[in-house]
Amino acid sequence: MKILRYPNKKLRYISKPVIKIDKKIHKIIDKMFKIMILENGIGLSAIQVGIPLQIITILDTENINKKITIINPKIIKKKKKILNSEGCLSFPNQQAIVPRYKYLDIKALNYYGKNIKIKAKSLLSICIQHEIDHLLGKLFIDYLSELKKNIIKKKMKKMYKKENENKN
Repeated sequence: MKILRYPNKKLRYISKPVIKIDKKIHKIIDKMFKIMILENGIGLSAIQVGIPLQIITILDTENINKKITIINPKIIKKKKKILNSEGCLSFPNQQAIVPRYKYLDIKALNYYGKNIKIKAKSLLSICIQHEIDHLLGKLFIDYLSELKKNIIKKKMKKMYKKENENKN
């Protein structure tokens, strides 16, 4: 399992809801946390590792030792638009200003399949929104002007080409 990098087409796939939370799903979640931490990330969606399921792993931004698993998330409420600089593990070393909501309420399932509600604010809210976008096949560059989007796309394609040349 490894993080897919843009321009991998799978990053645009729309993720399907998880039907049954079992050992297989737990194994995916555990691996996602391991990879996310190794890559110094705070959030990761399953599609970023090539699995089109509605699974998100997050390190709580206020308590970095607390792991949050979000399965089949639904946004209930969002308020107070803000602009935030964000990056993405699928776009190494790239940052952009993206509009998000400062406050977010979601309902979802946790690691054990229990119904949960999360009231998120600030960085946690932004992280959850970013990862939910991934589940919908949406990338943070989709919020940018064509010029900014093309600059990042060009950098990523160049890096992707270089990585592939180094493999051969």
